[in-house]
Order: sequence, then structure tokens, then C-alpha cells
Amino acid sequence: MGKDVIIALDFADENEVFSFLDLFKEEKPFVKIGMELYYSQGPDIVKKIKERGHKIFVDLKLHDIPTTVKKSMKVLSKLDVDMCNLHAAGTSAMMEAAIEGLTREDGTRPLLIAVTQLTSTDEERMRNELLINEPIDKVVMHYAYNAKKSGLDGVVCSPLEAGKVHEVCGSDFVTVTPGVRFADGDVGDQKRVTTPAKANEIGSDYIVVGRPITQAEDPVAAYRRCVNEFVKGE
Repeated sequence: MGKDVIIALDFADENEVFSFLDLFKEEKPFVKIGMELYYSQGPDIVKKIKERGHKIFVDLKLHDIPTTVKKSMKVLSKLDVDMCNLHAAGTSAMMEAAIEGLTREDGTRPLLIAVTQLTSTDEERMRNELLINEPIDKVVMHYAYNAKKSGLDGVVCSPLEAGKVHEVCGSDFVTVTPGVRFADGDVGDQKRVTTPAKANEIGSDYIVVGRPITQAEDPVAAYRRCVNEFVKGE
């Protein structure tokens, strides 16, 4: 499995999306469609971007009772996406149901990954607001292990946790890591962040990068910088 940079398409409508994607004349970046874009444009936006030749991560973070998640994943399985996700906090029963719903009749399915703890969450918030008193590292690893036992392909985690996830769950268990910023960039509302080069060193398989690319003065140059630092290690 090769490393890759996933661009978060954090736009409100398809005009913004295609104006951005039109900047890429040579590359076809792997892209992430999150809640804002999916909820505003619906599944048609997935089909239109796929027709352009992009790999797609649909980031809807499902979290509901097992039956509902299974039925929802069955709907998503009909879209030609490459990756989708759910919250590991939904427990093993929900994750196993998700796999059932996502798997097509021919046995194929997109990669399914679980969110452990959001990168905007730190240990203080987890303890004071969620009443989870275990250290955040221990919680993330436990959620990751549950996801692996449930048959999932990997997790969304902080890049700072990627190496440890591989230690606990194996090198073939995928780590998808947001919270990546250039060394000279703004961290925004993220709490647990690192650079593309450091994410590569720690062991991330995919990094998800939004504003450092989409709001850059030259998005294509920023994307290429990410690829050079993360994928090529330059």
C-alpha cells in the first residue's frame, strides 16, 4: 500500500469544487468529500468528481444503531467511492453491521475506517466533557483495536498516533491522519498536529490536508509540496 495525500474539499458548492479541481492540469489528487459538501450537493457530487478520475474518501462519520448504519452503508456502497468511515465509539456491533452493509454482492467494497478521537479533541476535553478518564493515547489504541477486531481496514487518528496504531494493529492496518500542517503554517482549530514530513516519519499511510492546500496562494504548488514532503520524503 502506497502513501498518499488526500485533499479535503471543504467547499459549500460544486462551483467552488470544480474551480479548485480545474487548477490541477497534471495530477488527479485523492479527495475527501465531507459533510458540508455532501449535505449541500448530495450523492451527485460524488459521481461528478469520480467521472473526472479522482479517488474519493466520503467522510460522513456514521454513528447510529447497527441497523441504521448497515442500511446507510448499503446506500454508500452503490457510489463508486474508495473509502468511507464511521465512529469507533458506535461499538463493534455497529462496525460489523457497517461491513455487512458496505460489502457488495460480488464481495467488493470501499475501504472502511473508524474515527477514534477527533483531532480537535484533547485529553482535557475528553476527561471533562466526555467523562473518559483514561489517557487519550490508551483510548485511541483501544478504539483502533476494536475496529480491527470488527473487520475494518483502518482508523482515522492523529498523525502523532499512527506509529503506535501500527504497533497495536499491524503494519497493514491503515492510518488516515488529519491534523497536518506545514511547519510554517497556522494550526487553526486542530489540537494534535504535525507536518507532512513528520507524519511520514511517524508512519501515517494517508494524510488529509484541507486549508493548507485549498486556501493557499498556489494550491497546486502546496499540494506538490505535501506530496514531496510526505510521499517522497523530500
